[in-house]
Amino acid sequence: MNRQIFIRALIVILLGSIRIPAYAQDREPNLDEFIRQALRENPQILAAQKRYEAARQRPAQASALDETMVSAGYASAGSPLPGAGLGREPASNIGFMITQDVPFPGKRQLRGDIAFKEAEAELQRYETVRRDVVSRLKQAYYRILYTNSVEDLLLRNRDLLRQLLKVTEIRYSVGNAVQQDIFKAQTALSLLQIKLLQIERERRIREVEIGTFLNRASGFSMGAAAPQAPPSMTIALDDLLAASQQDAPMIRADQKMIERAELAMNLARKDFYPDYAVSAGYFYQGAMPAMYQLRIDFKLPTSFFRKQRAGLAEQAAMVSEARRNYEATGRSLYLGISDDFLMAQTSLRLMKMYEETLVPQASLALDSSMPGYETGKLDFLSVLTNFTARLEVQMSYFEEMLNARLALTRLEAMTGVSLIGPGGVQ
Repeated sequence: MNRQIFIRALIVILLGSIRIPAYAQDREPNLDEFIRQALRENPQILAAQKRYEAARQRPAQASALDETMVSAGYASAGSPLPGAGLGREPASNIGFMITQDVPFPGKRQLRGDIAFKEAEAELQRYETVRRDVVSRLKQAYYRILYTNSVEDLLLRNRDLLRQLLKVTEIRYSVGNAVQQDIFKAQTALSLLQIKLLQIERERRIREVEIGTFLNRASGFSMGAAAPQAPPSMTIALDDLLAASQQDAPMIRADQKMIERAELAMNLARKDFYPDYAVSAGYFYQGAMPAMYQLRIDFKLPTSFFRKQRAGLAEQAAMVSEARRNYEATGRSLYLGISDDFLMAQTSLRLMKMYEETLVPQASLALDSSMPGYETGKLDFLSVLTNFTARLEVQMSYFEEMLNARLALTRLEAMTGVSLIGPGGVQ
């Protein structure tokens, strides 16, 4: 009788020791510092920044005149030597010429504007890279928070299962349980240990991923990170879609490429007009008066049927392509935002169901099965089934929390709306 009282008391104590972990405050590593370091040192971000800085140098080059050409030489009469006949023959001279190619008015400005639009598009691509790196860094961080929560849950359940194994061994020793129950408990313990190893592997992978984002050497460890309060979302889908049209760098980059293509088509129209070259020269003729020369050479677009018209058609097609790319990006963004919004919304609803309904129900099922197990009305398999069911719904709760965080993080990158703060869920 005393042994049965001991078993009942032990089971009650153990059942009260396992619940969803309370949420810690300000114990996790500083995600805000990770983000700042990634923005300073991540190679992808730095490479995109340098591409933008390089693009900023192109407008001045594109709008500049071609290099000035200076020619020097002589003309001789009666001998190939320099100065032969100089001062006696009108054809003999020594001099130089300066030639400058000049495009048709408006072309230089258009070329500069085209390069400027390309630089603006490169700025948006740089912003896209920054957001993508920050988003993936946050996702890796939240995956580590998930592994910490699940690891803590598994360790608590492992301790509980070990104690239940001890209870079963005590019951077996007095003839109230069969040896098969002990084997089942040992098998369940082994399965929990496998899950712990899988969680540890996931954590190490995400630590390597974060170290890569931070451009740190191998061996990076994030340290302890406690569970955070569950996320929430109050913004509407229409608001996110509207924000993406204003702030999404992918959309803005495509807009700049449309403007760039339209300028390029205007430049193609100006190719129907002639460019020209201005030349000026001075020729020394010895005792005879010096000779000066000024000349303008025009480049007539005589092949406009084969060249200029085809060039204009090409640029018109590129304008159409840029507009279609803009539409495709908008559709893709709409799909991505809608998908992640629904994912976050569904995960948050499931979290609420798990927390308010499924976890309490599973706990009550396990709690209520224990008296029957004590009196012999229920076998150990029923208790183990209830134990496994509660563990699964508790793990599902954390999985849905992770899914919500990941979806909200991706929404941030696509829309520019702050949904998850650097240091935690808002």
